[in-house]
Amino acid sequence: MKRIGILTSGGDAPGMNAAIRSVVRSCIYNDIEVYGIFYGYQGLIEGEIKPLHIGSVGDIIQRGGTMLYSSRSEEFKTEEGQQKAIDQLDAHGIEALVVVGGDGSFRGAQKLTEKGVPCIGVPGTIDNDIPGTDYTIGFDTALNTVIEAVDKIRDTATSHERIYVIEVMGREAGDLALWAGLAAGAESILVPEFPPNVDDVIDKVKRGHERGKRHSIIMVAEGAGSAVDYAEQIKNKLNLETRVTVLGHTQRGGSPTAFDRVLASRLGGFAVDLLRNGEKGRMVGYENNKLVHHDIIEALKLENKISKDLYNLSNQLSI
Repeated sequence: MKRIGILTSGGDAPGMNAAIRSVVRSCIYNDIEVYGIFYGYQGLIEGEIKPLHIGSVGDIIQRGGTMLYSSRSEEFKTEEGQQKAIDQLDAHGIEALVVVGGDGSFRGAQKLTEKGVPCIGVPGTIDNDIPGTDYTIGFDTALNTVIEAVDKIRDTATSHERIYVIEVMGREAGDLALWAGLAAGAESILVPEFPPNVDDVIDKVKRGHERGKRHSIIMVAEGAGSAVDYAEQIKNKLNLETRVTVLGHTQRGGSPTAFDRVLASRLGGFAVDLLRNGEKGRMVGYENNKLVHHDIIEALKLENKISKDLYNLSNQLSI
């Protein structure tokens, strides 16, 4: 293995730069040339490819986002687009690829592997929704961003005696809402994995109000329904002042936490080791405090399970 490429794809996540840095420097340490592919798979198709050196990744470990940029590519989903990508890799002498991203990025990596380009996937998404790893790069940072915001919102909720419904990212996975809600002491947490019942939420708010509680935090994953709709129902049934905060893309940004920096560094270095050892079509992960790797497609076939124990605990603690 003489030359490896790296790209980031899909939604950005804090810690991606730390993963890029780890891949680049692990390659250089092992006398492997490394090329950065800018703008994801679309950039690969268009030949947005440049060599990376030690200095190329200096002072990026603390930066959010991705220095390689990211984009989504409809063209890459076609056979023609995939062949263009392979032609670009051949033209630049790139023998293997490290792909940092989520499940869509991994499916692209598997397609390239099937066509003869060894690829390793590194899980990077704030949703923590990739099977085969306990944590994805960016989740811990996004979690802390949400907690900081909720702590501030609770201050004003207390001052004005209001109900706040806070919507966080997570179309199909509720990990961010669950962990943030538990850590921030939310009175109710609504996630897509456990179909929410708005009447239960209203009853809990009502019971709290009857015992003298004058403010509440309701945490909603976007895939569990609209925060605006929930707030309207609470307001209409209880006649209590209700406000909505949609945190949006603030959750994606910011300097990565120490955990995300270390996780990304370990996964990036491990990906290079796997390629050096002839592995391909694999994803790296972190399970039970150990680095692991799985077949990409087999891993994606597994159901990403939210912790029912954690969900039950959140209900017990928010009585």
